[in-house]
Amino acid sequence: MKLAGIRVLDLSSFIPGPYLTLAMADHGAEVIKVEAPGGDHTRHIGLSDGPDTVYFRAFNRGKKSVVLNLKDEADRAAFLALVDTADVVVESSRPGVAARLGIDYATLSARNPRIVYCAISAFGQDGPLARRPAHDLALEAMTGVLGATLGADGKPAMPGIPVSDYLSALQGLSGVLMALLARERTGRGDFIDIAMQETLLSATSNVMGPTLAEGRQPNVAHERTTGGGAFYRWYACGDGRMLAIAGQEKKFIEALLGHLGRIDLAPLCNEPGPHQQPVVDLLAQTFAAMTLDEAGALLDRLDVCWGPVKTYPEALDDEQVKARGFILTDQLGRRHIGTPIRFAHEPARPSLHAPALGEHQDLIA
Repeated sequence: MKLAGIRVLDLSSFIPGPYLTLAMADHGAEVIKVEAPGGDHTRHIGLSDGPDTVYFRAFNRGKKSVVLNLKDEADRAAFLALVDTADVVVESSRPGVAARLGIDYATLSARNPRIVYCAISAFGQDGPLARRPAHDLALEAMTGVLGATLGADGKPAMPGIPVSDYLSALQGLSGVLMALLARERTGRGDFIDIAMQETLLSATSNVMGPTLAEGRQPNVAHERTTGGGAFYRWYACGDGRMLAIAGQEKKFIEALLGHLGRIDLAPLCNEPGPHQQPVVDLLAQTFAAMTLDEAGALLDRLDVCWGPVKTYPEALDDEQVKARGFILTDQLGRRHIGTPIRFAHEPARPSLHAPALGEHQDLIA
C-alpha cells in the first residue's frame, strides 16, 4: 500500500485529526493512537454496536492504541522515544498546550529532524483568537457559512455534517503528504498549521462572488446554488417523497422545459434570481403530479441531473454504493464506511478492527 512503512503518532480526538490519520491507516501507515488515561472522548459518545461506539470505530479502525499521561515525566519520555522512530505527528490541542507538555514541533524536530508535525486547531497557531475554543458550528457561524445556509423561514438551518472538521482533516492530509514528499528531497520534515476557520473560508470561493466583487452579502435566496435557481433546488413529488434537480447547464434546462412544452421559459434560467419563479412553479406542479419513481424515470430518460432525497439508511442501500463495495462489513456483522481514495495500483486494505484502550502498550519501551 502507498503508505506502508510510515509511522504516525495520533494525539488527536473527535474528527479532524482522526479522519486525517484514518486515511493514512487505510492506505498502509502504522497509526499509533496515543490516548490519555480514560481513553479518547469518542469511546464514550453515541451508540455502541459491539465493543466500541460507532463514533470511535468509524474514525479509529486500523490503528493501534497506547495509553500515556503526557503530564507524567516517565510517560512523556516514552512518547519521545516513539517520536524517534516516527514520521508524522498529528495533534489537535489548543495552541500552547503542546509546548507546555514538551511535545511541540520545536522539541520533537530537535530529536527527529525528519518529523512531519501537523497541528489542527480552530483558529491556527497565532492571532488574537488562537487560544479560543471552537467546534464546527461556531466556525460555520463565524465564517458566514451558517448565515448563508437558511431554512424556509429565512433563519440559519442546523448543518447536517460538521464541514470544517472534514475540510481541515483533508487539508491536513494534503499538507502531510506534501511534507513527506518534500522530505524525500530535503531530508527535513516540517510543521503544518491547519486552522479550521481558514479551511472553511477557503471552501466558500464559489459563493463569494458578491462579496469579493462588490463587498456585499449575497442575497442567499437569489443566488445560483442557494435558492435562486429553479434547476438547483428540491421539489416534492405526489407520493410525499422528494427529489433534487441539481444541474443548471443549458442542456439540462432545455431538455426538461422542451419536454414540458415550455422552452420559452428557458431564457429565465440564464441568471439566478426571483425572475425564475415561473420555472419553479412549473417544475413544482409537474413533480407534484408524479410519484418519485415516475419523475426519476422521466429525468433519466431526458438525461437531466437529479437525485432522490434519501434517508441515511436508504443512502447506504443505494445501488451505486453497493456496486462499488463501498460499505464494508466486519466479523461482527457491523457496517463500516469505506475509503473514498481508490488507487488502481496498491489499493487500500482497510482493517476494520478498532483498538481496545491500550491494546498495543507493548510498543512503549
